[in-house]
Amino acid sequence: MMATDGASVMESMGRSERKHRAILAAAEEMFLAGGYLGTNMDELAARSSVSKQTVYKHFGSKEALFVELVTSMTDAAGDRVHSDVADPAEGDDLVGFLESYADRQLDIVMTPKLLQLRRLVIGEVGRFPDLAEALYEHGPKRAIGRLAAMFERLAERGLLHVDDATAAATAFNWLVMGEPLNRAMLLGDAAIPSHDHRRSQVRTAVRVFLAAYGAR
Repeated sequence: MMATDGASVMESMGRSERKHRAILAAAEEMFLAGGYLGTNMDELAARSSVSKQTVYKHFGSKEALFVELVTSMTDAAGDRVHSDVADPAEGDDLVGFLESYADRQLDIVMTPKLLQLRRLVIGEVGRFPDLAEALYEHGPKRAIGRLAAMFERLAERGLLHVDDATAAATAFNWLVMGEPLNRAMLLGDAAIPSHDHRRSQVRTAVRVFLAAYGAR
């Protein structure tokens, strides 16, 4: 009986997780296409193949669903940038390592969905400040924190000269992201950098960064 009960609990948890993911997938599609006010919760429930009551059971409110969507999308992007990135081994080319890291960051972050999410959050920040906080905490702040930890390790090995790792990480992040992000945010997806533009941006950013923080 206990084994059967345990299997039932696991099956129920599996169904609940599938519903949760289905609601988030529908929310991503609808919020990004129609904005916060343009998203109808009855339609969202129908697209998720669940009841409206189930949507509110999982997320509590439309705003809470939006906040979780922002959090999950930015976390997923950050994990793709930072996960499985090992520090350069002894004798590896630091310039090449930093350029590869920066290119990966631009390639992942500068996607139409993430840019649209950012625009959407900025448009709603006056009414829902929690959205901007979620985007900042799980996006730039999280990225800079991981970069700072890596730069501290590289400084301990004598590969960088860093007094303030967070300041160095912030500088690197915005040397890489600043110009292309501003262009794409203001000019639309057509301004997302091409491969050649991205590579040029990365090389310049790394060169300027190492001029300030390279080993002396």
